[in-house]
Amino acid sequence: MSAAAPVTDDSFKQEVLDSEIPVLVDFWAPWCGPCRMVAPVVDEIAEQYAGQVKVVKLNTDENPSVASQYGIRSIPTLMIFKGGQRVDMVVGAVPKTTLSNTLEKYL
Repeated sequence: MSAAAPVTDDSFKQEVLDSEIPVLVDFWAPWCGPCRMVAPVVDEIAEQYAGQVKVVKLNTDENPSVASQYGIRSIPTLMIFKGGQRVDMVVGAVPKTTLSNTLEKYL
């Protein structure tokens, strides 16, 4: 069971930008209803792609600097990073197929 691991402003560079494999970052907040809807999907993706994709969650309330750095306007926003660069993003609570199809392009 490999659920999405939390990252912070402090650990973002190490965990996401310096990662050897693509990273899916779930930008969320506790008060956000759609974030709670997409959370199980994100965890399923983490399990399905274990070893191929690193999946992390960033609480935008607690970690505003990374969120503002990437211009997060609405949550949930799911961003894909590869080689330290943002390569794609999906905004909103999307079905698992949408997320999988987006990720597949970077594996």
